Amino acid sequence: MNVKLTPVEEKDFLRRGFTRRHLGQIATLAGIGASLPFYNEPALAQLSKIDNAPADAVMINANENPLGPSPEAMEAVHKITIQGGRYLFSETDNLQALLAKQEGLKPDHVKIYPGSSAPLHQAVLAFTSPTKPYITGDPGYEAGDRAAKFIGTPSLKVPLLKDFSHDVKGMAAASKTPGLIYVCNPNNPTGTLTSRADIEWLVNNKPEGAVVMIDEAYTHIAPNGFFCSDLVAKGKDVVILRTFSKIYGMAGLRAGAAFGRPDLIAKIDGFSRLDMMPITGVAAAMASLKSPALIPERRKKIGAVREDVFNYFEKGKFKYVPSVSNCVMVDTGRKGEPYTNNPVMLALRRENVYIGRVWAAWPTYVRVTIGTQAEMDKFKAAFSKVMNA
Repeated sequence: MNVKLTPVEEKDFLRRGFTRRHLGQIATLAGIGASLPFYNEPALAQLSKIDNAPADAVMINANENPLGPSPEAMEAVHKITIQGGRYLFSETDNLQALLAKQEGLKPDHVKIYPGSSAPLHQAVLAFTSPTKPYITGDPGYEAGDRAAKFIGTPSLKVPLLKDFSHDVKGMAAASKTPGLIYVCNPNNPTGTLTSRADIEWLVNNKPEGAVVMIDEAYTHIAPNGFFCSDLVAKGKDVVILRTFSKIYGMAGLRAGAAFGRPDLIAKIDGFSRLDMMPITGVAAAMASLKSPALIPERRKKIGAVREDVFNYFEKGKFKYVPSVSNCVMVDTGRKGEPYTNNPVMLALRRENVYIGRVWAAWPTYVRVTIGTQAEMDKFKAAFSKVMNA
């Protein structure tokens, strides 16, 4: 797909300090980013995927929800497929209105996307530049970091604190002129929360002109999680990302949203090229939002399996990070290359168990997604075998 920046866009990027050498990468990210190796959740998941995995393999490598879409969501998808020959733009409008109502926001503060990766990368295009760095926690979700580096924006990584929360003061001080400060909360890959007080401090004390992006992909899963939609309603320099991939089990159906002031949403949406929502994803998202029991039931199920895994780690004296999400980082004591080739990861594959990748900041840790109880029982048996070998 041959995508070019408009003359106005080119002029804007040159004004912001990019060189003409960067314009090709910028156009690529804006236009066909979905095909790039860093662009979206499925692409990053491929860093730890194995082709032709056996049908009975335990796949706990990509933070997917093994419960899948809810029965209500599947029924809605089935019903709407008969209208698959229509664009049905009004369905997306209805989803926008419903989500805005539930979040206490005006509809123009909500934008629907096929997942939350597109607005993340478009925000990098909109708010960062060679003189306005991208700031993120370390270890953290790498997509924005990779996008920033790809277009020539400095990416600054701030290590997590000892309690595994984001060092918000360190992030605020990392640059005098940051463009975008990204906080995934709970964090991916650690599954740990940064407090509401720290989030508010960052929003109120960040350098002037910077935008704080809060990724709430995993917030529904955390028993003590909290949402920050009210900061958007108050007109703060905040953009919130939401996805239906995690608690709602819709990773393959691609549904998500961004919340923000209309001026911030307009800047992000100015780089939309391939953001039309499939009507199946819209229908499933609508049905999921209308199911009041879905979130508490799934939070309880995921939490019970997570605690069982933690008890196993405790009994085996394995060092791990106390996550509140659907993934956990466990120390194997054996170094591996980011993002693959940890010897424990490779040994587990021989046991038909596929876990997540390695982060450069923590080379002995691997990320394990919380699957079903049956899947985690197989993981525990395989992990014990490999670690005791």
